[in-house]
Amino acid sequence: MIRFRPHHFLCALGFQGKGYSDKFTANMAEIVDRLRGPGGENVMLHVTHQADAICGPCPHKRGVGCVKDTQITGLDNRHATILGLSDGECLTWNEAQARIRAQVMPGDLTSLCAGCAWLDLGLCEDALARLHADST
Repeated sequence: MIRFRPHHFLCALGFQGKGYSDKFTANMAEIVDRLRGPGGENVMLHVTHQADAICGPCPHKRGVGCVKDTQITGLDNRHATILGLSDGECLTWNEAQARIRAQVMPGDLTSLCAGCAWLDLGLCEDALARLHADST
């Protein structure tokens, strides 16, 4: 089981090897490789509104929080609402992708992910478009 903040569901979907530091990027790659690899669709994710498995080596992490708590809390709240995620809930990566596909449409990330440093790169938007295309 992997602990996941609500906004990290979309981050994992769009991850393309970029991050805040080498350690952060390596950790994120390991987690995403597990989700995208054989059996990854059945990996259990535990929703948390505190620092999670992805946050571990982040240079912005402070205890169970973040130096950007206001921004991160806003991201988490918007993502939790649109994906119907509750703190402490557990679901598989497959179930998470189904929620993303059903609830987040291409173009939604501009408002959903407002304030995210990675938004302008378009990686998550591209991944979201692929997720929708793969379902047709």
